[in-house]
Amino acid sequence: MSASLTHFIYNLAMSNISTKTGPDAIEGVEFNVSSNNNHDGDAEIPFLNDKELIQGIEMLFYAYRDFTSDPDDILRIHGFGRAHHRVVHFVGRNPGMSVAELLAILKVTKQSLSRVLSQLVTEQFVRQETGSRDRRQRLLYLTGKGEALFAALSGPQKDRVAKAYREAGAEAVAGYRKVLAGLLNGEERAAVLKAVERS
Repeated sequence: MSASLTHFIYNLAMSNISTKTGPDAIEGVEFNVSSNNNHDGDAEIPFLNDKELIQGIEMLFYAYRDFTSDPDDILRIHGFGRAHHRVVHFVGRNPGMSVAELLAILKVTKQSLSRVLSQLVTEQFVRQETGSRDRRQRLLYLTGKGEALFAALSGPQKDRVAKAYREAGAEAVAGYRKVLAGLLNGEERAAVLKAVERS
């Protein structure tokens, strides 16, 4: 992560930090949702001017490009794309999740998911089991082959994130996590944070 992005994220995050706890809290820090509705004086806050905001958005594009570059090379070997990566990631993080739950996370059509999931099942990266309580449910698990792919894909990304965290420092990392939480849709924020922090 560049110094400019770290500076942007740190300053944006530090402006709204509270030591309270609540459903939107991240490690004891509450995300102040109500502050989003008060824009008076924004123009006087350096990191909220148009230039800084556009630079922050642009840095997100660049960071995402590089963050996905290493897994892309691995996926290409298998004839997979980023949609396959997302399925492998969320099934790996949520063994036994239903297809409906995966659809809710990915926000894609059943047809789109079916195509990707069918390929992963056919090539034995994912296995499906029928739900014990509801026979209509299809529960998803990574196979041993899928676990190996999950590790291969997440490995270089963890290295990249660890390097950025190490260079930025603990306080900036806390601010970065707070900014990411703030970018989530408000009505889904608490559920997403709970899911992310469950393990």
